[in-house]
Amino acid sequence: MPDAIFADSRLAPIYDAFDGDRNDLTAYLGIADELGAQRVLDVGCGTGSFAILLADNGREVVGVDPAAASLEVAKSKDSTGRITWVHDDASKVPALGFDLAVMTGNVAQVFLADDDWNEALQASYTALRPGGHLVFEVRRPERRAWKDWAADSMPITLDVPGAGMVEQRREVTDVSLPFVSFRHTYRFLTDGKVVTSDSTIRFRGRAEVEASLTEVGYRVRDVREAPDRPGREYVFIAERPA
Repeated sequence: MPDAIFADSRLAPIYDAFDGDRNDLTAYLGIADELGAQRVLDVGCGTGSFAILLADNGREVVGVDPAAASLEVAKSKDSTGRITWVHDDASKVPALGFDLAVMTGNVAQVFLADDDWNEALQASYTALRPGGHLVFEVRRPERRAWKDWAADSMPITLDVPGAGMVEQRREVTDVSLPFVSFRHTYRFLTDGKVVTSDSTIRFRGRAEVEASLTEVGYRVRDVREAPDRPGREYVFIAERPA
């Protein structure tokens, strides 16, 4: 079940405004260039920011997400219908011989159970052609990002097109490693409506992630720093062997 921040019909349309400048996606576009990927599967595509960027660069793209409200936002950006949008979870991605599968925005951390994570990895593996690649990021547990989140509790208020002034607050509600839970609270100042979204993510260390990839059959080609967040995240590049 997707979190309300992605699935609620009032929250999904304001997600991009609070998500800010997605300059993290530039690195992923560069990796797609590096790997010569023309057919790309965007797993957990959300509101479609990366899928649109890929399509703008001439690639064939399929975006998969379990949150219908987010997909509606994504489709609204794709006025010419260049992208295939699939409403489903990561364990059921289409097996269409992709050159590249991606999970941006720390999508990999929403899989809390090992079985769910392994299913997502296996589905991506099956979706790739032999020699294709899976690329994703995770936050480094040793960086303890949740401490920064807990210290940064000041509300943010934005004037969002179509929604008016909206206030966002974030609070960490539980730290029971490897799980961290937090809540986003949105107050729509035009009518006073308050909507909350509770989320839990899992922090996996580098060795654990590499082991899970190897178990499925991937070959880990590289583990990099996220160039826009040095020291905070790992970017994994794994290959389905030819």
